[in-house]
Amino acid sequence: MKFPLLLAVSATGLAVSLAIAAPASAQNVAPGGLYVGALAGYEGLDVDAQDGSASASADSAVYGVTAGYDLSLGGGFVGVEGEVSTSDGSTDFPSNFNTARDGLEANGQYYIGARAGFALTPGIAAYGKVGYTALDTKAFTSAGSLDELEENAGGIRFGGGLQVQLPGPLEARVEYRRSRYEDVVDSQFGDLTTDQVVAGIGLRF
Repeated sequence: MKFPLLLAVSATGLAVSLAIAAPASAQNVAPGGLYVGALAGYEGLDVDAQDGSASASADSAVYGVTAGYDLSLGGGFVGVEGEVSTSDGSTDFPSNFNTARDGLEANGQYYIGARAGFALTPGIAAYGKVGYTALDTKAFTSAGSLDELEENAGGIRFGGGLQVQLPGPLEARVEYRRSRYEDVVDSQFGDLTTDQVVAGIGLRF
């Protein structure tokens, strides 16, 4: 997990530097209005055996698009947000993983939820988020001896981040989020979790 932590620290440092550079006369007003954006970053994928006796993990890239609406409340804001993303995470199950499949792939991810935050300085805001998420999964065998098992698993996502106002209507953000899915692939496996650190650029209307 050293890479995502380093990414988060670096991005946070950039956000703070941009905030310090903001005009001292500006007021701490939270952002509001519609926005759309793109994001990319790191994903760590972990899946447990159905009996909890073993687990498998994988690291991959994740990227996607997001859109939402924030209602500014002066120094704070509340909003709704949706996201569609994908990754190429693919685990290889160890020999003690109690299943006939050799691994599990994670593909499309879908999220809708709420977020709330507050302005830290004239140029930067902090926020938290929580909502429903769904993940396309595919269990496979390397030799193709069994049919692939595909499922859209539902779960919950929570996280938080920092966003920075850039020149004009542009804004940037860095965010950590965790998603948890229970009893994936028709309960043939146990819990699946994804930990993501992403950075994004957006346009606010």
